[in-house]
Amino acid sequence: MYRTSFLKQLLLGLFVALFFASCDKDFNEIGTNIIGDDHFGFDKYTDASIKASNQKIGPIASNNLDINALGIYNNPAFGKTTASFVTQLEMDSPNPTFTTIDNAPVIDSVIMNVPYFNTLKETASDGTKTYELDSIFGEDLSKIKLGVYESGFYLRDLDPSEQLGTQQVFYTDKNAEIDSHKIGQKLNNAIDDRENDQFFFSDAEVKEKTLDTNGDVKITKTVPAMRMHLDAAFFTTKILNAPSGQLYNNNIFKNYMRGLYFKVENAGASPGNMAMLNFKNGKITVYYKQDNQIEDDPKTPDVNEAAVVRLAKTFLLKMSGNTVSLLDNSNENADYVNAINNPNTSIGDERLYLKGGEGSMAVIDLFGTADVLSYDAEADVMNNVPNGIPDELDVIKKNKWLINEANLTFYVDKDKMANVQTIEPERIYLFDLNNKKVLIDYLFDNTTNSANPKRNKTTFGGIIEKEDVANGRGVQYKVRITNYVRNLIKNDSTNVRLGLSVTENINNVSMSKLKTANSATDKAPTMSVLSPLGTILYGTNSSLQFPTPLDKRLKLEIYYTKPD
Repeated sequence: MYRTSFLKQLLLGLFVALFFASCDKDFNEIGTNIIGDDHFGFDKYTDASIKASNQKIGPIASNNLDINALGIYNNPAFGKTTASFVTQLEMDSPNPTFTTIDNAPVIDSVIMNVPYFNTLKETASDGTKTYELDSIFGEDLSKIKLGVYESGFYLRDLDPSEQLGTQQVFYTDKNAEIDSHKIGQKLNNAIDDRENDQFFFSDAEVKEKTLDTNGDVKITKTVPAMRMHLDAAFFTTKILNAPSGQLYNNNIFKNYMRGLYFKVENAGASPGNMAMLNFKNGKITVYYKQDNQIEDDPKTPDVNEAAVVRLAKTFLLKMSGNTVSLLDNSNENADYVNAINNPNTSIGDERLYLKGGEGSMAVIDLFGTADVLSYDAEADVMNNVPNGIPDELDVIKKNKWLINEANLTFYVDKDKMANVQTIEPERIYLFDLNNKKVLIDYLFDNTTNSANPKRNKTTFGGIIEKEDVANGRGVQYKVRITNYVRNLIKNDSTNVRLGLSVTENINNVSMSKLKTANSATDKAPTMSVLSPLGTILYGTNSSLQFPTPLDKRLKLEIYYTKPD
């Protein structure tokens, strides 16, 4: 339910506009020119031609994303997505010195730690903290089989087949190739299978060993994280006993140790779980002991003797090199597969399937293709000759409409999205598909939300609106394109094809390259790659197989005033 009447808001806005217009006889508005204080009509236009169809994205560039998925997410409306990951490692302090005096250095343990996104919910009187994990998808505490391996695949910086300075692109479908280059056995080989074959994303505080200023080990508690022990013998060989020069700098090191591969598989019958992680905040700490020479104090030669002591030390590796998100889709829903592989590009589709990752988007055309008329503004007449502008727009220009607001309203197919395990995207993103850039309404919207920056640009919209009940499901998404429509009418701007996708973050509008360009585009929004979620919206067509309620079809609503 929605408590505020949209029509009342528009009438109030119109009253205010007319009040100020009465004070200024030269009242102007983008979209038309109205002079004087004549009376104007008010109406809503919903008959604009609109066509929307599905578009499969397929493998898409996924290297060096801000956030990466890891795990398994089962979405009944779309299918199962398995997300693995590969990253280079970099030394925090290159060219280390490992000394041997009486004894060689020995590793005590190797700990990997990647913090989860979380919210602090409560702090007990004893200091114990309770957290709630964010960006976890699937059933709580559901297990996955996680193996961490040395990767033998080199993630180079530049593409040798392109012009100098072109970044190497890696795609979401590279998991099989990366897997074939893994080296040796898994490194997370602890006896505790919660660190490997029965891994799950835990919201418990992490107890972590650190060294104080005196080099003594102390226990600290940190936020929930993916924390696991890695094989000490491997790091003894690879780090402590590295061949001469291989640890000299990070460029050499990244070729010597090419990275870590996080391989995700099903853990038996468990449905699995998926987390969004910032691996750039991850680290691997090698805890070791080595000899240290304490020299005589020349001021007290009879008291001190030269001695060798064993000191606890650490060596830090960061996950700050090149990365690739690796996605596999399987067990896909038959309706979804049919929709994205057989879109109706002539009259549009009954349902629009938006899915992140290696998923799908929608393509939208406004105002139809009929072009047999042209409007001559100077003579204020319609001519029977085409002008490259849809006739619907020519008619609106002839009618001299003042555009107050224009919205695209997308209704959720609640029946297809009804499964309780289906998590709905919080936001969708509408963009200029022809030029692969934002719309003018995005640029003009400066609204911010300091508490939740992902809710910035609320006027532009695309935010899910849900049922006004506990655990209410999504009802619709609304995107405002007022200035876009005004520019079509006033400035003869090009009526571009629009793209629609899910988005993980409205503030990032970069585009990522498709491995294989389709008939609509060769790129898709990068923030759709990050999201494992999807939604099913009513489209612009209806059929016997998939009847679409008339009041739920995708529509363009234009609120306008016109001279009497």
